[in-house]
Amino acid sequence: MKEAGCYDESTNGVVVMVEPYSQRAQIQQVVYRILDANLDRAREGLRIIEEWCRFGLNNSQLAAECKKERQELAHWHTAELRAARNTPGDPGTELTHPQEEQRTNIKSLLQANFCRVQEAVRVLEEYSKLYNPNMGKACKQMRYRIYTLESNLMGYHRQQLLVRSRLYLVTSPTDKLVETIEAALKGGLTLVQYRDKKADDTVRIEQAKKLRQLCHAYGAIFIINDRVDLALAVDADGVHLGQQDLPIAIARQLLGPHRLIGRSTTNSEEMQAAIAEGADYVGVGPVYATPTKEGKPAAGLEYVSYAAKNCPIPWFAIGGIDPNNINEVINAGANRVAVVRSLMQAEQPTLVTQFFLSQLISRIQPEPDMFYV
Repeated sequence: MKEAGCYDESTNGVVVMVEPYSQRAQIQQVVYRILDANLDRAREGLRIIEEWCRFGLNNSQLAAECKKERQELAHWHTAELRAARNTPGDPGTELTHPQEEQRTNIKSLLQANFCRVQEAVRVLEEYSKLYNPNMGKACKQMRYRIYTLESNLMGYHRQQLLVRSRLYLVTSPTDKLVETIEAALKGGLTLVQYRDKKADDTVRIEQAKKLRQLCHAYGAIFIINDRVDLALAVDADGVHLGQQDLPIAIARQLLGPHRLIGRSTTNSEEMQAAIAEGADYVGVGPVYATPTKEGKPAAGLEYVSYAAKNCPIPWFAIGGIDPNNINEVINAGANRVAVVRSLMQAEQPTLVTQFFLSQLISRIQPEPDMFYV
């Protein structure tokens, strides 16, 4: 016996089972609601990102990219989909999570909204296959463009924070590694390099992961010394290379275009070579003799003065710099310095960090640190 509404006998006598119209209509309305909700979600997330590109970064290109994606989503956001909206009947409006109730800094806000957009566009890609396959194809391509936009924006973020960073801490082995770094971060440090020449790789990876998480929690850049493979393994912000390490071009191939690459230099020839190779920043030193660079003669304050006049990229004076000689280095032309023992062996790393920064900032006022206001 045929069940009413379940069969279609209009095809030349062939009996074909079909869904009841009411069931198809209900599913269609659910799909419309899903598409409407995720179009809203993606457009809202893009607008949040766009506003920072426009007002926070004054970057018209990135803002325009966000606007273009929003407008394409608006094209697909038809009246038919909007008509299916049922906000009072949506149980998801009551769902929340503690991480959604606060953002620690601009970087975390941007990353949260990139995730929001990417997830929404993926939902649109799949469900639009039931609505309009052309929309699904468009959303698939958009998803890849959003990934690229995220990489470009986060790369730009690293560059901007590098420019604003005045103090660079290079670590040395200690039983209080994490505690010392966190104390310095509390003092305003925004750039950390993990350096341990003797530890096993298992130890390096474990320590580097902890430090990367810590630095990112405080909104600081985290760099790995020498090891490109380790930088990739722990998702560091970049790598610092010595003169005997990988060529910058090869490191860039491995790391991609958006991570930072620094190079140690001891004279003008090495500096100019690093700039020509595409280094994001250079170390200038050692300014004074230091046990962390055994066998290397001090480059002296003359090299600092040369860098002040001739280096177009961010550079950090390094080597034997401490609270007693910091002003000599600043007087020679430095507005950024890197230190090791002065902070790693300090009894109060927070206060020493604040002292260094006060001396550097009092001479040259940096732009407001918009990423972490």
